[in-house]
Amino acid sequence: MSETMEKIKIHPTAILEQGAQLASGVEVGPFSIIKKNVTIGERTKVGDRVTIEGWTTIGEDCEIFTGAVIGSITQDKKFKGGKSYLRIGNRNKIREYVTMNPGTGDGTETVVGDDNLLMAYSHVAHDCTIHNNATLANVATLAGHVIVEDRAIIGGLSAVHQFVRIGTLSIVGGCSKVVQDIPPYIMTDGHPVRAYGLNSVGLERAHIPKEERTELKKAFKIIFKSKLTLKNAILKIEQDVQKTPTINTLLVFLKKSERGICK
Repeated sequence: MSETMEKIKIHPTAILEQGAQLASGVEVGPFSIIKKNVTIGERTKVGDRVTIEGWTTIGEDCEIFTGAVIGSITQDKKFKGGKSYLRIGNRNKIREYVTMNPGTGDGTETVVGDDNLLMAYSHVAHDCTIHNNATLANVATLAGHVIVEDRAIIGGLSAVHQFVRIGTLSIVGGCSKVVQDIPPYIMTDGHPVRAYGLNSVGLERAHIPKEERTELKKAFKIIFKSKLTLKNAILKIEQDVQKTPTINTLLVFLKKSERGICK
């Protein structure tokens, strides 16, 4: 434990193994367990009956609620041991009974950025990457190697297949089955998930100019209503749609898609 121990509030029933690094202002609630290789940043609050283990680093001003299990070894059957990591950024809210695993292979990692909300019982599996300001609603589940980009929202009870990417400012409706990539800026729902339109409210809240939203509508029609293949849809967008920052982001995402995009 760090030399700033006098500034840390640890409940008498909590267990901290020798070697755990807690910065000033950290609070640890009743019956929580912090294992030896854990590092926790300033002012982070760990609630009751939380377990944090493995090679886990948690940033500043996070809140971890009752019963969360953070950093336990991957559930991937391919795991053969070794040192893998879970890195969590700043100001994340990790609600009740969330589970989060590190990477599978030696030296691999699961990475969570800043200002994310992981609601109760959500799961982040091995080798996932969550960017910033994303939301996983209750019981949302990410399989291994999933990427969730900035400000994406994944509805409750939704399941995301391994290696899927969820684009920035997109929405996945509750109880959805996601087996292909979700492009940026769109709303999806279903089993399997389907695209239903632009995330207009999210785009406005993100202060995306009206002119850019108009170009995104054109791109949406080309991708989902023209009956073109994805390759030809990309070519048509490049030819017919004005290049804006959001259109460029969309094109980069589409070109990198390996699993294909939702229908």
